Amino acid sequence: MTAIAVQAQQLFAHRRPKRAFFETVIRSLIILCVAIAIVLSSISVCDGHWLFAKGKLFGLWHLCAIGNNSVLKCTTSLTMANISGLNVGMSLARSMVSFAVVVAIFGLELLMVSQVCEDIGSRKKWSMGSLLILLSFLLSLSGILSFLILLRDYINFMGFTLTYWCEFTATFLFFLNGISGLHLNTITFPQNRMRKK
Repeated sequence: MTAIAVQAQQLFAHRRPKRAFFETVIRSLIILCVAIAIVLSSISVCDGHWLFAKGKLFGLWHLCAIGNNSVLKCTTSLTMANISGLNVGMSLARSMVSFAVVVAIFGLELLMVSQVCEDIGSRKKWSMGSLLILLSFLLSLSGILSFLILLRDYINFMGFTLTYWCEFTATFLFFLNGISGLHLNTITFPQNRMRKK
């Protein structure tokens, strides 16, 4: 009888406490916002045209200039802009922004798995996913700052394109959801609940 009671206690100890409805809703919203951020960042990276200034359209992949009859002529040779270090700097910027999307996808996958497979390690998966989202924020922010530093002489607030603002919004969402995910995990940790009781 004692052995059965000990086994039952061990099974009960390994069982994960049931989440509150409010916590589940917040975790679902974080996952949804991360997914939206990934879509926005992907669109921004694929299009890549971020700044229109002085008759030129500067992008991560192309440089476009207005030719005759107001037709845009684009080239992948960024050296045509006559800006020192633009080719190398833009390669670095697009690499960081692209890598941010890849890292965010892995982070989103961990967040989703932690919710679908509720086991002992699900909170660790959630924390790891949130950390990857924060890493995406740092990479994305580095890419944006590199872009702005390279084109500091051309920056015009009205010249930023919609795809630039998509990346800006995605970067903000990566930060907000990464921090929120980590904070949520700390305040809902089972030990904290036991202390409150």
